[in-house]
Amino acid sequence: MTGASDQRLVVSHADGSPFVGEGLRAFFEYRQLGIAEATGGAFGAHVIRAVPGEESPGAWHTHDLAFQMVYVTKGWVVFEYEGEGTHLLREGSCVLQPPGIRHREVRHSDDMELIEITAPAEFTTAEAEAPR
Repeated sequence: MTGASDQRLVVSHADGSPFVGEGLRAFFEYRQLGIAEATGGAFGAHVIRAVPGEESPGAWHTHDLAFQMVYVTKGWVVFEYEGEGTHLLREGSCVLQPPGIRHREVRHSDDMELIEITAPAEFTTAEAEAPR
């Protein structure tokens, strides 16, 4: 199996990895699942939840990464994608965001929670102009 030697077993429990407010967006809290450390940074996975009462500024941006998948586990969130319009993602919704696509988080419920998986674990985010 290719790459298996570059990974190690990791088990993450909710009571062992608390949510923290130090992440890409101030209106979200993040719970790391240990995937980045277990894969030497090749992949990342975390649970993101809304900070109740905090709203998204709706800023357009891009990410420099090879893979980004989001799966909503609770509540709802509205994303807008360049050339694709707005999409309401709710519990059970999944989206694969192509590398470099301009997008923005428009709004979310106070109880929103989702899982995000990326490759690599660490990536840059750049502000972007709104699509025309």
